Amino acid sequence: MAKESLLRSSIGKKFTMALSALFLLIFLLQHFLINSLSVINPDMFNDVSDFMSRNPFIQYLMQPILMIGVVYHFVMGFVLEIQNKKARGPVGYAVNNASANSSWASRNMIYSGGFILVFLLVHLWQFWIPTINANHFAQDPNFGQGNYFMDHLDHVFTSAVTLVLYIIGFIFLSLHLQHGFESSFQSLGARHAKYTPVIKCIGKIYAIAIPLGFIIIAVYHFIKQL
Repeated sequence: MAKESLLRSSIGKKFTMALSALFLLIFLLQHFLINSLSVINPDMFNDVSDFMSRNPFIQYLMQPILMIGVVYHFVMGFVLEIQNKKARGPVGYAVNNASANSSWASRNMIYSGGFILVFLLVHLWQFWIPTINANHFAQDPNFGQGNYFMDHLDHVFTSAVTLVLYIIGFIFLSLHLQHGFESSFQSLGARHAKYTPVIKCIGKIYAIAIPLGFIIIAVYHFIKQL
């Protein structure tokens, strides 16, 4: 009963949300490293993507875990935001100077998260669903010999509208990460005068470098099609 009540408490929810955040941070880094191959070594990108599309461990275990992690993180984020608003009451912190006490990113996590959710759904529609369809042909020994994944990536970024959407999406992702990275470690109890500044520094680098890297990849493929 004590364990169940802890998980239902605000602290328990923040803790489990932080765990899901760390899992997504690792996935995001891995996703970026693979996508960067499309610029550095297109053949390797296609081979790695083909391998991942065939691998049963990734298809039937990691993908469902990833989906559960994404859904849980977004749902819990909205739940905690609603609880925080109720706790503040109708007056809230109006008497405080919010901009002086916190960053824009920390005050608007719910909005950046909401836009990222919409962006993620578009991304899944453009990339994940076509990959699922491609898996129907995965039994063909010649399937991996072509450049399906690379060609599909190039095709998606022939549209300027898509490019702008992705750039905006990654900007919001950067804003979300600027607060979310450090906050996740704090929720897990990683607070120390010696290590917190290091975590904060790594978080800022991560929040800028990863989204910027994705933007560079998207712009590269758009220019490539001109």
